[in-house]
Amino acid sequence: MRKVLSSFLFVILVGFSAFGQSKDAQLWTSINLDKKINRAFSLSLSEEIRFTDNISEIGTQFTDLGITWKLHKNWRLSGNYRFTNKRRLDDSYSKRHRYYFDLVYRKKFDKLNLSLRTRFQSQYADVNSSETGKIPEYYSRNKISLKYEINKKYTPYLTTELFTPLFTTEGFYLDNVRYSAGIEYSFNKRSSLDLFYMIQQEYNKSRPETDFVIGLGYNHSF
Repeated sequence: MRKVLSSFLFVILVGFSAFGQSKDAQLWTSINLDKKINRAFSLSLSEEIRFTDNISEIGTQFTDLGITWKLHKNWRLSGNYRFTNKRRLDDSYSKRHRYYFDLVYRKKFDKLNLSLRTRFQSQYADVNSSETGKIPEYYSRNKISLKYEINKKYTPYLTTELFTPLFTTEGFYLDNVRYSAGIEYSFNKRSSLDLFYMIQQEYNKSRPETDFVIGLGYNHSF
């Protein structure tokens, strides 16, 4: 486990040193609701607003609906739909439809929690107003998370997420990496607040962008 932690921290430090040509400060805010149906299934609803251009205007707003199936104590499978409004350069908004599936493995080592997630997603942009609107964009996204339970109230964590475009003529490559550090504060067993700082780095683009993101989310389960 010490080797895993050392490697994880090394990846984050390497990412912090790789800054692109274009930089932006952002604020991501969200409300996340989770409803348990029974021991195996639960429903989720998330509403998120992301402020971009040095936190001066709304860059992205989306609504996310999902269902999760608990396959085993350590394994979960979920399917989600996301409707997004994303701001263009001319200040109009692009409408996007995303479908994705997550397979998650979770393992607890005393107070340390390890989570591995692989995601397959497809997205359609401007279906009725673009010539390529009915051609989906596919991605594979893999994420590792480490959480440490200090006590019942505070849980700091680290995450790294890798974005890989699929079914392209360029072959296999990364075009986005996210590194984040945060802390969860639990009001009670049902409600919590999530505060994090994230660096998002683009790769293999003519003008890669580096985003410095402060995130604040409220989570409630019932």
